Amino acid sequence: MTAINLGFPSVACPVVELSGEHVDLSAPVSDDVSALNDADRKAELHTLEMKAIREGTVASVHSWELVTAVDGPGTRMTLFLSGCLLRCQYCHNPDTWKMRDGLVTPIEELVARMTRYLGVFKATNGGLTISGGEPLMQPAFVKRMFKEAHALGVHTTLDTSGYLGKSASDEMLDNIDLVLLDVKSGLPETYKKVTGRELAPTIAFGDRLAERNIPVWVRFVLVPGLTDAVDNVEAVVDIVKSWPNVQRVEVLPFHQMGEDKWDRLSIPYPLHGVHPPENELLNRVRGQFEARGLTVF
Repeated sequence: MTAINLGFPSVACPVVELSGEHVDLSAPVSDDVSALNDADRKAELHTLEMKAIREGTVASVHSWELVTAVDGPGTRMTLFLSGCLLRCQYCHNPDTWKMRDGLVTPIEELVARMTRYLGVFKATNGGLTISGGEPLMQPAFVKRMFKEAHALGVHTTLDTSGYLGKSASDEMLDNIDLVLLDVKSGLPETYKKVTGRELAPTIAFGDRLAERNIPVWVRFVLVPGLTDAVDNVEAVVDIVKSWPNVQRVEVLPFHQMGEDKWDRLSIPYPLHGVHPPENELLNRVRGQFEARGLTVF
């Protein structure tokens, strides 16, 4: 089996897996792909994979792992999809930013992999988590995968920034049991500094989840000198407190474990030399949430 990086300059031009000379991504393909010259062959494969991604029959997958008590309740199969529009200063997986860097994987393969762990999910009250990157970059696949999971009785969790919340259809939300929602800052100007994007779409998505009473665990990364200002944290508290469906808030201390990935990718790392928060700061921020009646982890 050969991996070919198509290398097109578009946002989504991931890796295609070729078995022999035949490609089957649940979409039409030329009768004799091998007869095409290299340029035409690559162009046809690119068109084919883009159609399949739009339809959700495949996904551009960065990686997957089986984890416990990290990405939702119980032991979970977590799929990390490629592609993200945010450029968070503290991102520990910048290798997930570009959809073209993922591996195009048929949904049938991922459903089969999930099925292997049904006994584990049942024993631990676990399930499937789709993360990223940003999973809502590939909404058709997420919708299909969660529907397949629910058909098997598997608990589903979406891990998202909420920035692309408009891409989440009502049908997708019907098959989501829990959302891990990153509220990266509470002040719009700080959010823009942290992510390069706007805060409003995340708030709108959170409001929508609240209207549907979908359980939410909020995540807030505490970075000294970036997200730790009292007024910024208080603004996060104000946002979260308006959502009655929030079950818990996870205050996550900043760490430097992703810096080596930035270096390997030759991307300037903006938080070089920043230290993890001291216990005093961590306790102060947790206290701001707890003072408003929120459960904090």
